[in-house]
Amino acid sequence: MGNVIAQAMMSVDGYIAKDDNTIGRLFDWLQNGDVELVSPRGDTTLHVTAQSAAHMQSWIATFGVLVCGRTLFDFTDGWNGRHDFDVPVVVVTHSVPTEWVAAHPDAPFTFVTDGVGAAIERAQKIAGDLAVNVTAGVLAGQCLELGLLDEVAIDLVPVVMGGGRRFFGNAAVEDVPLGNPTICVQGDQVTHLRFPVIR
Repeated sequence: MGNVIAQAMMSVDGYIAKDDNTIGRLFDWLQNGDVELVSPRGDTTLHVTAQSAAHMQSWIATFGVLVCGRTLFDFTDGWNGRHDFDVPVVVVTHSVPTEWVAAHPDAPFTFVTDGVGAAIERAQKIAGDLAVNVTAGVLAGQCLELGLLDEVAIDLVPVVMGGGRRFFGNAAVEDVPLGNPTICVQGDQVTHLRFPVIR
């Protein structure tokens, strides 16, 4: 099975979004380069540096499934049934949004109502040997608490947000060690980092 990786763009003070789920300047670097990069879904075009483009293409190639929580699912309206990276999505939720499911019968979405552990197990079966990408925030924090994370991937943006939603939410953990970065790629106004979780 592939690794379970928590990933997000993050400010230098540790936030992945504002309290209202908007992202401020965290995505600015996605349009500040000379290399055109079209999303796997085909409807979003980014302009990033060559370094960021190579990193993102490598990342997307190893990406088998996304695991997200209900807050992000609702905020994006389930990406209209097809995620930007064109991968299956596992949603951790207390209740299945039956009207949305009926309106998107071909969407490769799985709704798991019996907890984060069950969602990761289901995602790993779907992803096979590819990576399971867990969205940062409360869900990543729960995975960290349960010892389910193999890696932490951060696109570090040099901005101070001053508050908002933290990368690991309010996880009840202390002094969890991470190894030296296995990836450190400098783009323009972003540094791409990946750390192994030491168990």
